[in-house]
Amino acid sequence: MGDPRDEKIVEWQLGRKITNMRRVVFRCPHGYPVVIESFPIKDGKPFPTLYWLTCPHLRKEVSKLESQGYVKEFEEKLEREGKLREKMKKAHVEIIKKRAELLPEDHPFREILSKVGTGGIKDFTKLKCLHLHLADYLAGVKNPVGEMVWDLVERKFCEEKLCRAGEARE
Repeated sequence: MGDPRDEKIVEWQLGRKITNMRRVVFRCPHGYPVVIESFPIKDGKPFPTLYWLTCPHLRKEVSKLESQGYVKEFEEKLEREGKLREKMKKAHVEIIKKRAELLPEDHPFREILSKVGTGGIKDFTKLKCLHLHLADYLAGVKNPVGEMVWDLVERKFCEEKLCRAGEARE
């Protein structure tokens, strides 16, 4: 598990107990977690989402983009543009490799997790959600959809330090 202070804040951010957090990989200018890295196994089952967007401000901003139809727009763009599709495939392969590094060579879930990209996606021209791709991008993965999402977010970080509330709770 990660740092107890970070875990407490992440649990507040997500509104639930977390059991497979490894560490914080991206923080906001206020020092709070924005993206966490997860263990690829949760409750004895494969967990294909390596990076998780936890920041309540960014989650809300990305949800707005989804409600404006950007998932469909980006999927159509992936269908049309071969270079973009190839970059997206490379991002999925990068996630597959990073997940594999966290599991022993003989782990039974290695094979299952080697067949799916970020968030368990099997068809690399489909996106599932934009939060997933932004989390990958902010964690350092060369995810072109995550980069496009980041570019669309006008207010990258909150000014009011929303996560202070998570730090204060007991």
